[in-house]
Formats: sequence, structure tokens, C-alpha cells
Amino acid sequence: MPITKSAKKALRGSLRKRVFNLKRKDAMKSAIKDVKKLVADKKVKDANKSLSAAYQAIDKAVKRGVIKKNTAARKKSRLAKSIKKAS
Repeated sequence: MPITKSAKKALRGSLRKRVFNLKRKDAMKSAIKDVKKLVADKKVKDANKSLSAAYQAIDKAVKRGVIKKNTAARKKSRLAKSIKKAS
């Protein structure tokens, strides 16, 4: 537990930020899962439509520092590759 006043304040801030970061990460993961599920069911057209939503969620996570830029690029690349392989 924090002892100094500034450390207590920093803890409060980090707990607030944690909530937003978790929401962004969950949104990203669910968007990726949707695409993967559609690819597994061989619904390529629907997967292509939901790919843009996944890209958007990934980009927002990068913008806010939830994940790193290269991690996002890798996730996007693998999603696009899986759709191309399924079609």
C-alpha cells in the first residue's frame, strides 16, 4: 500500500486508468474473437465486414497505449491472413 500522499494519489489514478484499459482490451479481444469465429465457420463475407471493426478496436488500443504498435500490426496481419486462407 502507498504511504506518501503523492503515491496514494497515483494509485487512485492508476486504478481509474485500469478500468478504461481493461474495457479497451476486452473490446479488442471480443472483436478479434468474432472474426476468428466467422472464419472458422467459413463465413468469409461476414468476416470481412467484421474485420474493419476489429481493426478499429486494435487501433484504439494502440492509440491509448494498451498494446504496442508492432503487436497491433501482428494481430491485424494474422487476421487478414486467416481470412485470405479461408476464402
